Amino acid sequence: MLVGGYGSSKSYHTALKLIMKLFMEKRTAVVVRNVYATLKDSCYSLLVEIIEDMGLSEYVDLKKAPLEISFNNGSKILFKGMDNPEKIKSINNITLVWVEECAEVSYDSFKELLGRLRHPKLPLYFLLTTNPVDKNNWVFSHFFEGKDIEERFYELSELSIGDVYYNHSTASDNSFITSDYIRQLNELLEYDEDLYRVARLGRFGSSGFRVLPQFEVMAHEKVIRMMTAASNGRDGIIHRIGMDFGFETSFNAVVWMAADVKEKILYLYGEYYKNRMTDDETADELLKLNISDVIYADSAEPKTIAYFNKRGIKMVAAKKFSGSRLANLKKLKRFKRIICSDSCANTAKELSGLSYAEDINGGFIPDKFNIDPHTLSAIWYGLDGIEVADVKGFKSFSGKGRR
Repeated sequence: MLVGGYGSSKSYHTALKLIMKLFMEKRTAVVVRNVYATLKDSCYSLLVEIIEDMGLSEYVDLKKAPLEISFNNGSKILFKGMDNPEKIKSINNITLVWVEECAEVSYDSFKELLGRLRHPKLPLYFLLTTNPVDKNNWVFSHFFEGKDIEERFYELSELSIGDVYYNHSTASDNSFITSDYIRQLNELLEYDEDLYRVARLGRFGSSGFRVLPQFEVMAHEKVIRMMTAASNGRDGIIHRIGMDFGFETSFNAVVWMAADVKEKILYLYGEYYKNRMTDDETADELLKLNISDVIYADSAEPKTIAYFNKRGIKMVAAKKFSGSRLANLKKLKRFKRIICSDSCANTAKELSGLSYAEDINGGFIPDKFNIDPHTLSAIWYGLDGIEVADVKGFKSFSGKGRR
């Protein structure tokens, strides 16, 4: 598992490792990216460049239709895209897989590739390279989450845990990088801290247009103290509960919140977050929480709302209309601060690294995101009917610069 910042040479060294291995042993290797069309100008051209630089061109046969590199000892490198995963299943005796930009492929694709490795005698190798991504990606969840190794990984650069070797690198580890390139990476800190963290430091985190730059996580006790202090002496604090429905891959997300519309601070202090729960199972669990307030929920599920009301849970449909996603997001961005309790682990996970989806030109799509944030929808519904005045000079989002 090789994670590194821009210019750290992780892909170069992986390609070099692969070439040396296939000259030393007769193997079938597969090089994978999410989209096949991207392989020719990335992994294939890099491997060819290294072979030529090593003076080994006469010992290989290069094919471009389809992409393939054959070695004089019988080894070969095949190139596959996960946009056509069925072609992977027809390859026999794969002993080495390299997945470049592995964060771009799906977790199911990763597991499918892992299952294709097999050989009666040779040891098997699975090489993954990626720039660090936001922590909602499967790469972080599978290799880092729950293992308490992230900070040690950055500090030590190398770790071995079980059968996984971890390597961390930055441009500073590349002896051939130019000082101008390093300077450009360092300049990112002046205008784009998130991209600086990913590109220069090689650390996991958001690297796109951040949706909620005012989002912060605090200790639960501190959040309650701040919220209580804000409530004393005035009636500007509005308590709400919002719910988004889900089942298989999406989640039932309930968020408890308090909106200080005068100071423009939103407090998030409680959550419920589960999937693969039937309506009766979810109702049973919510009833145990003794919720007395009204829950504002997704109006697209009127039968579900009716069922919960029948079970004794007060629930109303939040308003939905054409353009409501963007309107709700603009409302949320008018808060100067969004303070989340650390007890709301899923809310914090979804919203702290939430970024806008990008269009084909690298611009942002204002109502689409890098993940499907169920807690964000719950918050939108919970804020139904609450008005948050805009502040003169405060722009809810500026397309200038990446956050």
